[in-house]
Amino acid sequence: MDISLIILILSLVILLLSVVIHELAHGYVAYSLGDPTARYAGRLTLNPLKHLDLFGSVILPLLLLLATAGQGPIFGWAKPVPVNPYNFKDQKWGSFKVAIAGPTTNFLIALFFALLNRFLPLTQEIKYSIVFNFLNSREESLTSLLSNSPLTLFFLFFFIVSFYNFLWGLFNLVPIPPLDGSWVLFNLLPQTFEKAKIFLQQYGIFILIFFIFFGGLRILVEIAQLFYYFVSGG
Repeated sequence: MDISLIILILSLVILLLSVVIHELAHGYVAYSLGDPTARYAGRLTLNPLKHLDLFGSVILPLLLLLATAGQGPIFGWAKPVPVNPYNFKDQKWGSFKVAIAGPTTNFLIALFFALLNRFLPLTQEIKYSIVFNFLNSREESLTSLLSNSPLTLFFLFFFIVSFYNFLWGLFNLVPIPPLDGSWVLFNLLPQTFEKAKIFLQQYGIFILIFFIFFGGLRILVEIAQLFYYFVSGG
């Protein structure tokens, strides 16, 4: 099987699992704060069919595949877990805790797998070459590197999990609805910014699409790389 197809399938599977875990984090934190809404809706489950969002989980990843000819980063989001903030025991910070739980989970996953790669017994030259060839879609060179040792396959898998979770964590912190960052922002903004909140809620999806396809994604990719390199040591 072609290496690019393997990586594409692997990336999509990692995306699916990561967004499900992301939404579970929201639901379980809300449940711990006294809100059973997600549980009653059947959303505290690993079943991906319960979490898929038509645009964020299907249409957006396909658009990115078409726009980048299958060479660009794949990401998206799942259907938001329903919560009722009036049930929270912590009325002041409950909504903030629930909103930040998803990205925090992504960062914890990313940190774990980046640290695994840090201590994997491969030379820094090989590690750097695998990452470089992956990010620059150099399939022949990457295939050659992966044939050297089974450890290189583990390294690539760990890198993809870590890199994409850094990317998705950062992406979800962007303060544009329907992303988690918007709810973090709404919890921090004073009431005088109510009109700005309404505007973002009405036009957020259009602003988000513009952000993704006109430079915002590239910035997030570069930051995710920096985070990975910092944790993994290169």
